Amino acid sequence: MRNPHPFRLVLALGFSLVFSGCAIGPDYQRPEASLPERYVADEAGNLTSGAPINPEWWRLFGDEELNRLVERTLLQNQDLQAAVARMEAAEAAAREAGADYFPTVDLEGASVRSRTSGETSSGRQMGVMTSTNRRVALNVGYEFDIWGRLRRSNEAARADALSGRFARDSLRLSLIARVVGVYLDLRVRDVEVLAMSRNLRAQAKTRDIVQGRKDAGAASDLEVAQAVAIHAATSAQLSEILRQRTLTENLLGLLTGEPGLRLEPLTETAVPLSPLPPVGLPSALIEARPDVRQAEESLIAANARIGLAKAAYFPVISLTGFLGSESAQFSSLFTRPAEIWSYGAAITAPIFNWGRTSARVDQASAWQQEALANYRQTVQGAFREVRDALVSLSLFDRTEGELQTQLSAAGDALKLANARYEAGYSAFLEVLDSQRTLNNAQLQYLAARRNRLLSAVDLFKALGGGWQEGWQEEAGQGGDVEDERVSPPARSEAKTPAANAGTGS
Repeated sequence: MRNPHPFRLVLALGFSLVFSGCAIGPDYQRPEASLPERYVADEAGNLTSGAPINPEWWRLFGDEELNRLVERTLLQNQDLQAAVARMEAAEAAAREAGADYFPTVDLEGASVRSRTSGETSSGRQMGVMTSTNRRVALNVGYEFDIWGRLRRSNEAARADALSGRFARDSLRLSLIARVVGVYLDLRVRDVEVLAMSRNLRAQAKTRDIVQGRKDAGAASDLEVAQAVAIHAATSAQLSEILRQRTLTENLLGLLTGEPGLRLEPLTETAVPLSPLPPVGLPSALIEARPDVRQAEESLIAANARIGLAKAAYFPVISLTGFLGSESAQFSSLFTRPAEIWSYGAAITAPIFNWGRTSARVDQASAWQQEALANYRQTVQGAFREVRDALVSLSLFDRTEGELQTQLSAAGDALKLANARYEAGYSAFLEVLDSQRTLNNAQLQYLAARRNRLLSAVDLFKALGGGWQEGWQEEAGQGGDVEDERVSPPARSEAKTPAANAGTGS
């Protein structure tokens, strides 16, 4: 027999490439998301038009300790490490699927010594036979991707790999948002401790004054008891705040992979400011969110698997062959008489399988519809989260400004109440009421500051990141989007007055 002509193999591969240009099943097209083109300004002072994503959005808070904790979290958090491992496994599966495009080549080597039985019918005639056979060969196999089965399989695997990567990014975003939120909560607790400690010192001084007046016959036992009671109540509030701060610090240690984490409390009342978003955020910005992109890649994979299922309707055509040597002796294994080879083509075509293939196509189509619904739900949910965060951030900023005015007035009222009581113009009840009002005003103000900070974190998480500085000037060059814009409320000062409000003495 003649050796196979190389031209035949080249021709076969050429036909394979021509036919594999088409793939069975629907090609992916991004579905309509049914969203407004932009975020329209409303009564809360919200936005519109195009900003690039800043992946290191936490740096906009301007806190070096926060930056350090986030960087440590990205290195040490075990949930994130597990997500990275899942992503690497998906990428390896995509590489495995891509290998199906190419022929497989295996090296086979064997050395077999055998003996036949002399008690069989043939053995009684021929006697016992002992033989040695040694073989070395290269086995080659290749499947023609005429119907695009391998292409669809590879497309699905690549989409799964990207989905795994975006799943990691989504977890990373959520984890960073959690760390930033817990850290900011911790710093607000620090300011609450400073405020309550200052109030406690002022109330202790007031209690001593009332005791002195009682000793001089100018105050009653009732006034002394009232002064002692409000001092004890404030002390209990301080203890609860300290407990909550410790628990918050422990949670931060868990998230950052540093269980024994201890942060020095603030010694001044400076709390990080929440960055207000610039005017002009587009609704299309949410397309950069990792969970939205993960949902789309899952949809792409499900769409490709429809074609993969439909390819089972068509025959599978493959080439096989081997080339090697076979001999009873090592010395003659690589001689020409010992040469062996074989090549051929095979076709496997489905005839009748009781509807198994059509059932698999229906399953793949149903899974694609599920992935489509999940994608649209993810996009719509992301849009709602951004709108909610924008409204919350704007209104909490406004609330904080109003509570700041209340806090300042409460401090002034306490000063006046103390002065009137010491001058004998009013009863001690006015002082007690003013102290309670100041305590409540400080806690309400700090709660508003906390809510505003956490709303900023929610906005960053909803957008999938922060905004780049100077993007508005770039977007303004040649921009053709016309929209109504409302300036957001002015930001409060970086120094919170909560612990510095007039406590009176």
